[in-house]
Amino acid sequence: MMAACPAHSAELAPIFNGKDLTGWTVPQPNPFWKVVDGVLIGENDGPMKGHVLRTDKSYRDFILDLEVRWTGDADTGIIFRNPDLQVQIGVSISLKVDRTCSFYTGGADKYPEAGRARAVDRLLKPGDWNKIRLEAEGGTFTVWLNGEQVTRYTNLNFAAPAPIGLQIHPKLKMRVEFRHIRAMPLD
Repeated sequence: MMAACPAHSAELAPIFNGKDLTGWTVPQPNPFWKVVDGVLIGENDGPMKGHVLRTDKSYRDFILDLEVRWTGDADTGIIFRNPDLQVQIGVSISLKVDRTCSFYTGGADKYPEAGRARAVDRLLKPGDWNKIRLEAEGGTFTVWLNGEQVTRYTNLNFAAPAPIGLQIHPKLKMRVEFRHIRAMPLD
């Protein structure tokens, strides 16, 4: 049985201020990211190059909470650690399968069976705000979707600290929205 989301919410601090991109490494020029009414909006540019917006600060062990919304095609995710490990959000452009809250490793087994989310089709609210919580501690990575644990993945190859990133996938006309992005270092 999957666990309910733990209660650390009061200890999490905003890493997105809802006004601008302070605290994030912004591309110059920036055709990808903007803030409107407290929401971070990511859209692909004309040539569909894609982009990863990363925090200025690096994290190793942490808890991250955010809300995300998208409609239509979206291949996005939360990227963290070095080498990059990703929690997928939306439909994988290569697989044409929804892998929301599953882990993408970039290796030979891109979506390892042990890192695939369960019960997402029951919990996901298409076109509405969905709350995702990611906990990275040591080599264990746990994801909750709308308050219910859907994935726990262990892999010791993703060990070094890195900025937390939000992705716009290349080669896809897409829009994704994030809000209430908060984090707490655990180390």
